Amino acid sequence: MANVLTLKWGTVKRWDLETEDAKVALQKWADNGVSLSAMTQHDTPEQKQALLDAIDYMDEIWLDWEGRKVTREEAKEYIRNYGLRDGDPHA
Repeated sequence: MANVLTLKWGTVKRWDLETEDAKVALQKWADNGVSLSAMTQHDTPEQKQALLDAIDYMDEIWLDWEGRKVTREEAKEYIRNYGLRDGDPHA
């Protein structure tokens, strides 16, 4: 079973979850309210932490802008640092 997460705009864009643990973990992110568009989603600190925790349950994680698969740690760094870099074209 594979749990797949795609990130864009510093948040969740798409998911395909097959295990109950992954579903429960990502639901904690969603419980705080989500937008229908990743572009307009502004995660709270609690949502960011829930997302960081959910990443540990993912088998594949993709960064949509780059079109590439990343490790769990790379995904966490993306979430932690999104919008903080000078000149970030996607912030």
